[in-house]
Amino acid sequence: MIPLSVPNLKGNELKYVTEAVEAEWVSTGGSFINKFENNLAEYLNVNQAVACQSGTAGLHLALRLAGVKAGEEILVPTLTFIAAVNPVKYMGAAPVFLDCDESLCIDVDKLEKFCETECTLTEAGLVHNKTGKNIRALVVVHIFGNLADMERLMQVAEKYNLKVIEDATEALGTYYTEGKYDGKHAGTIGDFGVYSFNGNKIITTGGGGMLIAKQDELANKARYLSTQAKNDDLYYIHDEVGYNYRMTNLQAALGVAQLEQLEGFINTKTANYNLYKDKISGIQGLSIMEFRDGTRPNHWFYSLLIDDEKFGMDRDTLLVKLNAMGVQTRPIWGLIHQQKPYLKNDAYQIETANRSINSILNLPCSSNLTSEEVLQVIETIKNLKS
Repeated sequence: MIPLSVPNLKGNELKYVTEAVEAEWVSTGGSFINKFENNLAEYLNVNQAVACQSGTAGLHLALRLAGVKAGEEILVPTLTFIAAVNPVKYMGAAPVFLDCDESLCIDVDKLEKFCETECTLTEAGLVHNKTGKNIRALVVVHIFGNLADMERLMQVAEKYNLKVIEDATEALGTYYTEGKYDGKHAGTIGDFGVYSFNGNKIITTGGGGMLIAKQDELANKARYLSTQAKNDDLYYIHDEVGYNYRMTNLQAALGVAQLEQLEGFINTKTANYNLYKDKISGIQGLSIMEFRDGTRPNHWFYSLLIDDEKFGMDRDTLLVKLNAMGVQTRPIWGLIHQQKPYLKNDAYQIETANRSINSILNLPCSSNLTSEEVLQVIETIKNLKS
């Protein structure tokens, strides 16, 4: 079996975890948590980062810090993992679903059109004409490590007074190489950015996440809330409702070791992406999805685009056959506005997302995937076509 995306734990992971165990700092205190936060902040060129238990926890904190209130609405993509949207419900708010463009990231044209034609900008903020509810924020997801069109998106957000929360859980290491945000990393452009270190991400802590805030006082507030809103290190005084969202020292020890290897992981994934792209271009009906121009993507996932008629096989048939032959593949997520918990929520002109979910497979992309294994995947696909 060639797996889809598995951890690469060949650096200092065991050494650092052993240090944490020997020091008996294994829970939500210890030196590796601070070190991981500081090292990631330095990598991203931001003032500070806040370690938490998951990307989902980071998104929940970001929404709270953005001032989201029960009864408000939040603009979200429908094509993403459901964890990007569930925290909206945690806040008692309602998602409004938007379409993607050909990059699979949020369609900024439709975002702007929705704000212009379906809403009214008031002194209190943007109001959805259909529901009369205030729209507080926008969650943008950098799908598979591909940056959304942040330059245009931020212009729309500023015009309509929307807080921007970047779900960069798949995009650590992706950054702009030109334009207004040249050198800016995914997750550092909006008001908040969130990263995930789940087992299949480009670096992993087993489970875990990190929150970035443009304002230092909000980052400090996130750290406070993530530790049950504890006012001091000695007395159990709590002025707010907080959460058990702090990352453990064991997880952070893994994270420090993983971050040391991140650029090497990206180099490997980039080389494998280019090999896939070159070889698959010769197979009729198949192609590898491009990443946005003017960026250095982390190439987290490789998306195979399938033209059923030209290739002679639909996505689901190809998926079943590849998995049966030892090549693990995965379809794109089911659209969230079609999921049972969200059937009653508004969705605006969903078109591209409907087409995309039936024509994309994700191919093996681990950072320890060898070029020989890439060629084996491609040869398996060729044999299925013939």
